[in-house]
Amino acid sequence: MTAETAHHWPVPPQDGYTVDDLLTLPDLPPHTELIDGSLVFVSPQRDFHSIVIDMLVAGLRRTAPPEMKVRREMTVVIDKHNGPEPDVSVVRASAARNRNQTSFAVKDVLLAVEVVSPDSEARDHDTKPHKYATAGIPHFWIVEMAGFDHAPVVHAFELSQETQTYTPVGTYRDTLKLAAPFDIDIDLTEIDNL
Repeated sequence: MTAETAHHWPVPPQDGYTVDDLLTLPDLPPHTELIDGSLVFVSPQRDFHSIVIDMLVAGLRRTAPPEMKVRREMTVVIDKHNGPEPDVSVVRASAARNRNQTSFAVKDVLLAVEVVSPDSEARDHDTKPHKYATAGIPHFWIVEMAGFDHAPVVHAFELSQETQTYTPVGTYRDTLKLAAPFDIDIDLTEIDNL
């Protein structure tokens, strides 16, 4: 490999990266996350991932009350060493301060949604829900591709205040109908038209 084609990877600091590093390091790949002080790079996403995010964002925005905003792929600052990027978030409207912001404080996040990809399966099922619950995000959804038709299946969870863990509230295949964090009614079969 010549000096011209060699890539120089950033050398992590001794105590790991911080959220400040995540938000200011130049030339990081899109959608880089910070988990336990380590930068996590994501692979290119599949079409399923993209259209499910679009469908959920559109569906949530249709019914979100004015005091809540729906955002896609924004960093959530949990603590100094954790800045994951949920695929979809519902945040307090007051937290959306300006068009230049690149992150939200975890206290302002009411719902975090992860659409599972092959490279993110363990993080989406284990690491992120644990961190989101411990940080107090009241609602969490995980969306998977299922069946021969590759339809989305949404597993919805609610935070137990006693245990600071998520408890299941339902699994949704054709219609996603929930009353929290607000009245939600999304036709999951819309994916066939996207």
